[in-house]
Amino acid sequence: MSPAPADPQRPGRPLRVGVNLLWLVPGGVGGSEEYTTRLLRALADHHAEDLHLTLFARRSFADAHPDLVATYPTVTPRHDGRRKAERVAVESTWLAREAARRNIDLLHHAGGVIPPGPAIGRLPAALTIHDLQPLLMPENFATVKRRWLHTMLPRSARRAAVVFTPSDPASASVVDHLGVPPERVRTVPHGIEPPEPLPPEALDAVRQRYRLADQVVLYPAITYPHKDHITLVQAFGRLARSRPDLTLVLSGGAGPSEADVTAAIRASGAGDQIRRTGRIPWFDLAALYACATAVAVPSRFEGFGAPALEAMATGVPVVVADATALPWVVGDAGLTFRPGDVGQLAGELARVLDQPAVHDTLAAAGRVQAARFSWERAATELAAGYRAAAAVGETRRA
Repeated sequence: MSPAPADPQRPGRPLRVGVNLLWLVPGGVGGSEEYTTRLLRALADHHAEDLHLTLFARRSFADAHPDLVATYPTVTPRHDGRRKAERVAVESTWLAREAARRNIDLLHHAGGVIPPGPAIGRLPAALTIHDLQPLLMPENFATVKRRWLHTMLPRSARRAAVVFTPSDPASASVVDHLGVPPERVRTVPHGIEPPEPLPPEALDAVRQRYRLADQVVLYPAITYPHKDHITLVQAFGRLARSRPDLTLVLSGGAGPSEADVTAAIRASGAGDQIRRTGRIPWFDLAALYACATAVAVPSRFEGFGAPALEAMATGVPVVVADATALPWVVGDAGLTFRPGDVGQLAGELARVLDQPAVHDTLAAAGRVQAARFSWERAATELAAGYRAAAAVGETRRA
């Protein structure tokens, strides 16, 4: 995957791609960390001999993902840039110098924006935009971040030779809202591998640890406003009145809507049937998927929607909001409801909980749908995108 660098003048040498990961704070950027790191692992397994990748990352990234550091040459700055202003300064100056020193042909900014500054702007660039929520739902962002992204997202998209997104709806959004020509936008979807079956004793231990009843509805998500935990909590409150053997599990860390979600749980009248786990180990989450009767994803905005894919791969029926990329991910293998419609969500969940034929049909269809998403497919698309970006030539400038 990473042959020794060749003379930059020698025809046929590998394309040198630098990946800007300085934005990636381990444990602090949500699903984009999982997507980016899994994609890099998949690209290594893809063995694209014509590509040579170098990672530019924080020291904390190296500590969190030692396997990637062992796989790819990794360069870390002396200063980690923990505050955003410092990090942007590092990207605009240090990153530009280090990429130039290493004769990088293409710099992939995997965090949504190309940093400002003339030095970094001279380097040909590819860009990953995970979604356009900052532009389309600006009320979910603090003023400073909203203004920054309102300026930087369109500017970055114009400069990039190629823009990657994780789903076709996200790609269409980049074309429609940022005016990027369709031929410069490429979908690089998430992947999933069929999970290994967990032993019954492991599932029993998780059931006891989280005090799960016979039927379980799971939603793994940080409490961000757009994740809309409140609609799910209210729908669950209606279901729980006649279903004492039903548990709702809300896994994931605390976000800006934490207080509102806590208040909704108190108001639901079903608090004793709701479990809050916080961040949990991946093994526990995999076991919760295996224990779940249904996975609900009421989010009003998703660039992809990894929990839906993870559920389908496990053979768990999914009920998702009919919003942004979620219907694209689940296809005909899940049930959808109007975003924010408590009654409709409760009704669709009831179908899964109360009708075994519906449950089993969705479970089987979900496995088929999930099989369409593989990390090999994602790696192939990313490698092709790098080659296409290099063929564009000089990066467009705003």
